[in-house]
Amino acid sequence: MKMFRSLALGAAAALMATAAHAQTHTMKISSPTVNDLSQEWAKEFKAGIEARSGGKIKVEFYPANQLGPIPATVEGTAMGTIEAVVPASGFFIGLEPRFQVFDAPGLFNDQAHAQRVFADPQVRKQLATLGNSKGIEPIAILAHGPMFLLSHKPIRAVADFKGQKIRVPGAAPLQIEPFKKLGANPVSMPLGEVLSAMQNRTIDGLIASATVFTAFKYHDVAKGLTGLPGTYLIAPVMANRNFLKSLGPELEAMVREEAFKAQQKVEKFAIEDVGRTGDVWKKNGGELIVLPDAEAKAYLEQVKSVLPAVLSANATIKADFDALSAAAERTR
Repeated sequence: MKMFRSLALGAAAALMATAAHAQTHTMKISSPTVNDLSQEWAKEFKAGIEARSGGKIKVEFYPANQLGPIPATVEGTAMGTIEAVVPASGFFIGLEPRFQVFDAPGLFNDQAHAQRVFADPQVRKQLATLGNSKGIEPIAILAHGPMFLLSHKPIRAVADFKGQKIRVPGAAPLQIEPFKKLGANPVSMPLGEVLSAMQNRTIDGLIASATVFTAFKYHDVAKGLTGLPGTYLIAPVMANRNFLKSLGPELEAMVREEAFKAQQKVEKFAIEDVGRTGDVWKKNGGELIVLPDAEAKAYLEQVKSVLPAVLSANATIKADFDALSAAAERTR
Protein backbone atom coordinates (compact mmCIF):
# COMPACT_ATOMS: atom_id res chain seq x y z
CA MET A 1 0.00 0.00 0.00
CA LYS A 2 2.83 2.37 0.89
CA MET A 3 4.50 1.54 -2.40
CA PHE A 4 1.36 2.47 -4.37
CA ARG A 5 1.01 5.70 -2.35
CA SER A 6 4.65 6.60 -3.10
CA LEU A 7 4.15 5.88 -6.79
CA ALA A 8 1.03 8.04 -6.83
CA LEU A 9 2.80 10.91 -5.09
CA GLY A 10 5.72 10.60 -7.46
CA ALA A 11 3.40 10.66 -10.47
CA ALA A 12 1.61 13.72 -9.12
CA ALA A 13 4.90 15.53 -8.57
CA ALA A 14 6.00 14.65 -12.08
CA LEU A 15 2.73 15.96 -13.51
CA MET A 16 3.09 19.20 -11.54
CA ALA A 17 6.66 19.63 -12.77
CA THR A 18 5.55 18.98 -16.35
CA ALA A 19 2.69 21.47 -16.00
CA ALA A 20 5.03 24.11 -14.59
CA HIS A 21 7.50 23.49 -17.40
CA ALA A 22 4.72 23.83 -19.98
CA GLN A 23 3.22 26.94 -18.38
CA THR A 24 2.64 29.87 -20.71
CA HIS A 25 3.73 33.25 -19.37
CA THR A 26 2.04 36.36 -20.74
CA MET A 27 4.23 39.45 -20.99
CA LYS A 28 2.21 42.65 -21.41
CA ILE A 29 4.26 45.60 -22.67
CA SER A 30 2.89 49.14 -22.57
CA SER A 31 3.98 52.14 -24.65
CA PRO A 32 2.60 55.70 -24.81
CA THR A 33 3.39 55.96 -28.53
CA VAL A 34 2.29 54.09 -31.67
CA ASN A 35 3.79 53.14 -35.06
CA ASP A 36 7.30 53.97 -33.92
CA LEU A 37 10.53 52.44 -32.63
CA SER A 38 8.99 50.98 -29.47
CA GLN A 39 6.39 49.11 -31.54
CA GLU A 40 9.03 47.88 -34.00
CA TRP A 41 11.17 46.68 -31.09
CA ALA A 42 8.17 44.88 -29.58
CA LYS A 43 7.47 43.17 -32.91
CA GLU A 44 11.04 41.88 -33.16
CA PHE A 45 11.12 40.86 -29.50
CA LYS A 46 7.77 39.06 -29.74
CA ALA A 47 8.89 37.08 -32.80
CA GLY A 48 12.21 36.17 -31.21
CA ILE A 49 11.08 35.17 -27.74
CA GLU A 50 7.90 33.34 -28.76
CA ALA A 51 9.81 31.24 -31.29
CA ARG A 52 12.79 30.56 -29.05
CA SER A 53 10.70 29.74 -25.98
CA GLY A 54 8.47 27.42 -27.96
CA GLY A 55 5.44 29.51 -27.06
CA LYS A 56 6.13 29.42 -23.31
CA ILE A 57 6.28 33.23 -23.32
CA LYS A 58 3.51 35.13 -25.07
CA VAL A 59 4.02 38.85 -25.73
CA GLU A 60 1.15 41.34 -25.87
CA PHE A 61 2.04 44.89 -26.91
CA TYR A 62 -0.27 47.78 -26.01
CA PRO A 63 0.68 51.08 -27.74
CA ALA A 64 -0.88 54.55 -27.47
CA ASN A 65 -1.53 54.40 -23.69
CA GLN A 66 -4.02 51.53 -24.04
CA LEU A 67 -3.11 50.32 -20.54
CA GLY A 68 -3.24 53.80 -19.05
CA PRO A 69 -1.21 57.04 -18.93
CA ILE A 70 2.54 56.88 -18.41
CA PRO A 71 2.63 57.39 -14.60
CA ALA A 72 0.09 54.59 -14.12
CA THR A 73 1.92 52.14 -16.39
CA VAL A 74 5.28 52.90 -14.76
CA GLU A 75 3.72 52.25 -11.36
CA GLY A 76 1.97 49.16 -12.72
CA THR A 77 5.27 47.74 -13.94
CA ALA A 78 6.92 48.37 -10.58
CA MET A 79 3.98 46.66 -8.84
CA GLY A 80 3.83 43.79 -11.33
CA THR A 81 0.37 44.36 -12.83
CA ILE A 82 2.16 45.07 -16.14
CA GLU A 83 5.24 43.12 -17.11
CA ALA A 84 7.11 45.87 -19.02
CA VAL A 85 6.81 49.48 -20.16
CA VAL A 86 8.63 51.69 -22.72
CA PRO A 87 8.20 55.43 -22.06
CA ALA A 88 10.77 58.21 -22.16
CA SER A 89 13.40 57.66 -19.47
CA GLY A 90 12.37 60.80 -17.62
CA PHE A 91 9.19 59.19 -16.36
CA PHE A 92 11.13 56.70 -14.25
CA ILE A 93 12.95 59.38 -12.29
CA GLY A 94 10.27 59.44 -9.59
CA LEU A 95 11.22 55.83 -8.87
CA GLU A 96 14.96 56.12 -9.40
CA PRO A 97 16.87 59.45 -9.82
CA ARG A 98 19.59 57.69 -11.83
CA PHE A 99 17.34 57.68 -14.91
CA GLN A 100 17.98 61.37 -15.45
CA VAL A 101 21.47 60.57 -16.77
CA PHE A 102 19.84 59.80 -20.13
CA ASP A 103 18.89 63.46 -20.44
CA ALA A 104 22.44 64.77 -20.10
CA PRO A 105 22.94 66.96 -23.19
CA GLY A 106 25.89 66.67 -25.56
CA LEU A 107 26.78 63.02 -24.94
CA PHE A 108 26.13 61.75 -28.45
CA ASN A 109 27.21 62.94 -31.89
CA ASP A 110 24.17 61.45 -33.60
CA GLN A 111 21.61 58.69 -33.21
CA ALA A 112 23.93 55.94 -34.50
CA HIS A 113 26.52 57.02 -31.94
CA ALA A 114 23.92 56.72 -29.16
CA GLN A 115 23.07 53.22 -30.37
CA ARG A 116 26.72 52.18 -30.20
CA VAL A 117 27.00 53.51 -26.65
CA PHE A 118 23.97 51.57 -25.43
CA ALA A 119 25.29 48.38 -27.03
CA ASP A 120 28.63 48.79 -25.25
CA PRO A 121 29.18 45.90 -22.76
CA GLN A 122 30.52 48.17 -20.02
CA VAL A 123 27.56 50.52 -20.34
CA ARG A 124 25.13 47.62 -20.26
CA LYS A 125 26.77 46.33 -17.09
CA GLN A 126 26.74 49.79 -15.47
CA LEU A 127 23.06 50.34 -16.23
CA ALA A 128 21.84 46.81 -15.45
CA THR A 129 20.93 47.80 -11.88
CA LEU A 130 18.73 50.76 -12.87
CA GLY A 131 15.51 50.62 -10.91
CA ASN A 132 16.36 47.36 -9.13
CA SER A 133 15.47 48.72 -5.69
CA LYS A 134 11.99 49.55 -7.02
CA GLY A 135 11.36 46.17 -8.60
CA ILE A 136 12.21 46.94 -12.22
CA GLU A 137 15.22 46.54 -14.49
CA PRO A 138 16.18 47.36 -18.09
CA ILE A 139 16.07 44.60 -20.70
CA ALA A 140 16.76 46.97 -23.61
CA ILE A 141 17.62 50.65 -24.04
CA LEU A 142 16.35 52.32 -27.20
CA ALA A 143 17.91 55.46 -28.66
CA HIS A 144 14.54 56.68 -29.86
CA GLY A 145 15.85 59.65 -31.80
CA PRO A 146 16.76 63.32 -31.67
CA MET A 147 14.60 65.58 -29.56
CA PHE A 148 12.59 68.33 -31.22
CA LEU A 149 10.71 71.32 -29.92
CA LEU A 150 7.40 72.32 -31.45
CA SER A 151 6.25 75.81 -30.53
CA HIS A 152 3.50 78.20 -31.55
CA LYS A 153 6.33 80.72 -31.80
CA PRO A 154 9.04 78.80 -33.71
CA ILE A 155 12.48 78.51 -32.11
CA ARG A 156 15.07 79.80 -34.58
CA ALA A 157 17.66 81.09 -32.11
CA VAL A 158 18.59 80.63 -28.45
CA ALA A 159 16.89 83.92 -27.58
CA ASP A 160 13.54 82.50 -28.75
CA PHE A 161 13.37 80.18 -25.73
CA LYS A 162 12.92 83.08 -23.34
CA GLY A 163 9.54 83.23 -21.66
CA GLN A 164 8.07 80.20 -23.40
CA LYS A 165 6.19 77.63 -21.31
CA ILE A 166 7.48 74.34 -22.66
CA ARG A 167 6.52 70.77 -21.84
CA VAL A 168 9.50 68.59 -21.01
CA PRO A 169 9.38 64.76 -20.62
CA GLY A 170 10.19 64.64 -16.91
CA ALA A 171 10.60 66.74 -13.78
CA ALA A 172 14.18 66.03 -12.66
CA PRO A 173 16.99 68.60 -12.74
CA LEU A 174 18.39 67.42 -16.08
CA GLN A 175 14.95 67.84 -17.71
CA ILE A 176 14.27 71.19 -16.07
CA GLU A 177 17.50 73.10 -15.44
CA PRO A 178 18.84 73.23 -19.03
CA PHE A 179 15.68 74.96 -20.22
CA LYS A 180 15.58 77.31 -17.26
CA LYS A 181 19.11 78.26 -18.26
CA LEU A 182 17.77 79.15 -21.72
CA GLY A 183 15.11 81.38 -20.15
CA ALA A 184 12.17 79.06 -20.78
CA ASN A 185 9.55 77.95 -18.25
CA PRO A 186 9.70 74.12 -18.38
CA VAL A 187 6.80 72.03 -17.12
CA SER A 188 6.59 68.23 -16.86
CA MET A 189 3.48 66.71 -18.41
CA PRO A 190 2.50 63.17 -19.49
CA LEU A 191 2.28 62.77 -23.25
CA GLY A 192 -1.44 61.99 -23.16
CA GLU A 193 -2.21 65.49 -21.82
CA VAL A 194 0.02 67.49 -24.14
CA LEU A 195 -2.02 67.74 -27.35
CA SER A 196 -5.00 69.39 -25.65
CA ALA A 197 -2.63 71.67 -23.72
CA MET A 198 -1.11 72.81 -27.03
CA GLN A 199 -4.53 73.26 -28.61
CA ASN A 200 -5.72 75.33 -25.65
CA ARG A 201 -2.38 77.19 -25.50
CA THR A 202 -1.97 76.19 -21.88
CA ILE A 203 1.61 75.60 -22.97
CA ASP A 204 3.56 77.34 -25.73
CA GLY A 205 5.48 74.30 -26.92
CA LEU A 206 6.58 70.76 -26.21
CA ILE A 207 9.71 68.66 -26.42
CA ALA A 208 9.46 65.10 -27.72
CA SER A 209 10.99 62.71 -30.24
CA ALA A 210 10.17 63.19 -33.91
CA THR A 211 7.63 60.39 -34.29
CA VAL A 212 5.37 61.79 -31.58
CA PHE A 213 4.62 64.85 -33.68
CA THR A 214 3.41 62.97 -36.74
CA ALA A 215 1.75 60.05 -34.92
CA PHE A 216 -0.50 62.46 -33.02
CA LYS A 217 -0.84 64.96 -35.92
CA TYR A 218 0.68 67.94 -34.16
CA HIS A 219 1.05 69.57 -37.57
CA ASP A 220 -2.61 70.57 -37.19
CA VAL A 221 -1.65 72.61 -34.10
CA ALA A 222 1.68 74.29 -34.95
CA LYS A 223 4.19 74.15 -37.80
CA GLY A 224 7.68 75.11 -36.58
CA LEU A 225 9.61 72.03 -35.39
CA THR A 226 13.14 72.74 -34.18
CA GLY A 227 15.85 70.11 -33.71
CA LEU A 228 17.61 70.38 -30.33
CA PRO A 229 21.39 69.91 -30.80
CA GLY A 230 22.99 67.03 -28.90
CA THR A 231 19.70 66.08 -27.24
CA TYR A 232 18.17 62.61 -27.63
CA LEU A 233 15.16 60.75 -26.32
CA ILE A 234 16.15 57.48 -24.67
CA ALA A 235 13.41 54.93 -24.03
CA PRO A 236 14.48 52.06 -21.78
CA VAL A 237 12.39 48.91 -21.84
CA MET A 238 11.85 48.31 -18.13
CA ALA A 239 10.57 44.94 -16.93
CA ASN A 240 9.21 43.81 -13.59
CA ARG A 241 11.94 41.88 -11.73
CA ASN A 242 9.56 39.45 -10.03
CA PHE A 243 8.07 38.52 -13.40
CA LEU A 244 11.53 37.84 -14.82
CA LYS A 245 12.45 35.68 -11.83
CA SER A 246 9.15 33.78 -12.10
CA LEU A 247 10.18 32.55 -15.54
CA GLY A 248 13.03 30.47 -14.19
CA PRO A 249 16.72 30.87 -15.12
CA GLU A 250 16.47 29.53 -18.67
CA LEU A 251 13.52 31.63 -19.83
CA GLU A 252 14.75 34.70 -17.95
CA ALA A 253 18.06 34.50 -19.83
CA MET A 254 16.14 34.11 -23.10
CA VAL A 255 14.14 37.27 -22.41
CA ARG A 256 17.26 39.31 -21.76
CA GLU A 257 19.04 37.97 -24.83
CA GLU A 258 16.09 38.40 -27.19
CA ALA A 259 15.37 41.89 -25.85
CA PHE A 260 18.93 42.97 -26.64
CA LYS A 261 18.85 41.25 -30.05
CA ALA A 262 15.66 43.16 -30.86
CA GLN A 263 17.35 46.40 -29.72
CA GLN A 264 20.12 45.80 -32.26
CA LYS A 265 17.75 44.69 -35.03
CA VAL A 266 15.77 47.94 -34.92
CA GLU A 267 18.75 50.30 -35.05
CA LYS A 268 18.50 50.86 -38.82
CA PHE A 269 14.73 51.28 -38.57
CA ALA A 270 15.18 53.90 -35.84
CA ILE A 271 17.43 56.10 -37.96
CA GLU A 272 15.34 55.72 -41.09
CA ASP A 273 12.15 56.38 -39.14
CA VAL A 274 13.39 59.82 -38.12
CA GLY A 275 13.91 60.62 -41.81
CA ARG A 276 10.48 59.27 -42.76
CA THR A 277 8.91 61.27 -39.98
CA GLY A 278 10.53 64.46 -41.22
CA ASP A 279 9.12 63.83 -44.70
CA VAL A 280 5.62 63.28 -43.28
CA TRP A 281 5.92 66.46 -41.21
CA LYS A 282 6.83 68.55 -44.24
CA LYS A 283 4.20 66.88 -46.40
CA ASN A 284 1.58 68.07 -43.92
CA GLY A 285 2.75 71.68 -44.09
CA GLY A 286 5.21 71.59 -41.21
CA GLU A 287 8.64 73.21 -41.15
CA LEU A 288 11.83 71.51 -39.94
CA ILE A 289 14.14 74.09 -38.37
CA VAL A 290 17.88 73.50 -37.95
CA LEU A 291 19.63 76.00 -35.71
CA PRO A 292 22.55 77.79 -37.42
CA ASP A 293 25.98 76.58 -36.28
CA ALA A 294 26.58 79.57 -34.01
CA GLU A 295 23.16 79.16 -32.35
CA ALA A 296 23.63 75.40 -31.97
CA LYS A 297 26.97 75.99 -30.27
CA ALA A 298 25.45 78.59 -27.95
CA TYR A 299 22.58 76.22 -27.13
CA LEU A 300 24.94 73.38 -26.16
CA GLU A 301 27.17 75.67 -24.11
CA GLN A 302 24.23 76.87 -22.06
CA VAL A 303 22.50 73.53 -21.48
CA LYS A 304 25.75 71.70 -20.68
CA SER A 305 26.67 74.35 -18.11
CA VAL A 306 24.16 72.86 -15.65
CA LEU A 307 25.85 69.44 -15.64
CA PRO A 308 28.54 69.99 -12.95
CA ALA A 309 26.06 71.10 -10.28
CA VAL A 310 23.56 68.33 -11.06
CA LEU A 311 26.15 65.55 -11.23
CA SER A 312 28.01 66.63 -8.11
CA ALA A 313 24.80 66.23 -6.11
CA ASN A 314 24.58 62.47 -6.72
CA ALA A 315 27.65 60.21 -6.90
CA THR A 316 25.73 57.33 -8.51
CA ILE A 317 24.38 59.50 -11.32
CA LYS A 318 27.89 60.84 -11.87
CA ALA A 319 29.19 57.25 -12.13
CA ASP A 320 26.53 56.51 -14.75
CA PHE A 321 27.41 59.69 -16.63
CA ASP A 322 31.12 58.86 -16.52
CA ALA A 323 30.41 55.38 -17.92
CA LEU A 324 28.35 56.83 -20.76
CA SER A 325 30.97 59.50 -21.44
CA ALA A 326 33.79 56.93 -21.56
CA ALA A 327 31.79 54.72 -23.94
CA ALA A 328 30.96 57.75 -26.07
CA GLU A 329 34.67 58.44 -26.49
CA ARG A 330 35.42 54.78 -27.30
CA THR A 331 32.71 54.58 -29.94
CA ARG A 332 33.01 57.93 -31.74
